[in-house]
Amino acid sequence: MVRKSRREFLRNTTMAGVGLALGSAATGSHTHGMLAQPARLAPAGEPLKKVRIGYVGVGGMGTAHVSNLLKIEGAEIRAVCDIVDDRVRRAQDMTVKAGQPRPEGYSRGEEDFKRLCQRDDLDLIYNATPWEWHVPVCLEAMNTGKHAATEVPAAYTIADCWRLVETSEATGRHCIMMENCNYDSVEMMILNMVMQGVLGELLHTECGYLHDLRDVKHNMEAEGVWRRAHSMKRNGDLYPTHGLGPIAQCLEINRGNCFESVVAFGTKTRGLHLYAVERFGPDSPQAKETFALSDVVITLLRTMRGETVILKHDTNAPRPYSRDILVQGTKGIVRKYPEPLVHIEKRSPAHEWEPVEAYLKEYNHPVWAELEEKSKGAGHGGMDFIEDYRLVDGLLKGAPPDMDVYDAAVLSAVTELSAESISRGGEPVPFPDFTRGMWKTPRALEVMKKE
Repeated sequence: MVRKSRREFLRNTTMAGVGLALGSAATGSHTHGMLAQPARLAPAGEPLKKVRIGYVGVGGMGTAHVSNLLKIEGAEIRAVCDIVDDRVRRAQDMTVKAGQPRPEGYSRGEEDFKRLCQRDDLDLIYNATPWEWHVPVCLEAMNTGKHAATEVPAAYTIADCWRLVETSEATGRHCIMMENCNYDSVEMMILNMVMQGVLGELLHTECGYLHDLRDVKHNMEAEGVWRRAHSMKRNGDLYPTHGLGPIAQCLEINRGNCFESVVAFGTKTRGLHLYAVERFGPDSPQAKETFALSDVVITLLRTMRGETVILKHDTNAPRPYSRDILVQGTKGIVRKYPEPLVHIEKRSPAHEWEPVEAYLKEYNHPVWAELEEKSKGAGHGGMDFIEDYRLVDGLLKGAPPDMDVYDAAVLSAVTELSAESISRGGEPVPFPDFTRGMWKTPRALEVMKKE
């Protein structure tokens, strides 16, 4: 597959008429004048004495992040925004209980985050809103001089991925996607093993988001409202980053390697309808709803160095949770689900798996070892606290973030690229180069740097 320029990509996909129901990303009109310019990493900036935070979206996940941030030295919650007054008050009360001044609340409607961003006493706008608000909040934050951090995915159209990249470059502000699975203990251990060459030269990886969300998508009191809307109107890998984030780090994406092309296929669509019939009855309004999202989406990615990735999205059928993490190299293989296992040539018994725990003492990631005790009790086994700690710690030190705007764009772009491939019957789709060639220069991952 010959790599295409962004202009060619946008022109060709527009001519093909490929667009997503919640907003086409392949718009030829989106040419912001930076096409020929090289990518520019946002400068790390001067160390901050305090990280003054405005938080937008304090539902379940946002509240969990606020709770973490209130336990991190140097983080201050100065303002809180949500369309639900009770959520704002809850976050305000949490902040006061933690010993900080009561943050100002913003709840005058869906765009009240703009008023919050206009404040001159904030360094960071952190965003845990529904998916369609991630880009508007991040753009407003950067354009008003603040760093932006967002829950996943950062965007779900190619055009919006470019907007985030170009705005970060133009303003010199970070746009950081908060992928918590990058900080899970096993994923961090695997990354450490990869970077130390234990698996040899990488060949193949697998990952995904495999999570029975049928009940969530039919719960109109929580995430079901917006997750269900996306499932009705879009068919592609709607949530690629939980699995692909850690794998992209192992593959050194944007740091000497990049994704070259995408091929995707989707199964028939049955699960959400069958669930509605069984739960609400065959004559219920829910049973008459139709969905576009395939029950299982399989995406195959190839890198410029010749590695392959099998990425799965499976949220509409009964199954135990998994992220299907697997990394295979010339010297060994490691996987996480259904249990963490490893085989290293000349170390493991021939043709046999070993438990990953046997290698924990030797290859436990230093970041996890340092923060494990502090992270106890936090969400998702502690990885949520570690990602928040790393965010604040980097800003306090004036260090680059673990995941920059190019990482956010690459991981998020898989959604539209997979949808485009499915709509074309599984044709390969070239991967846009958001770094405009900068990926060719190796860069160390911040999370692998020694203090």
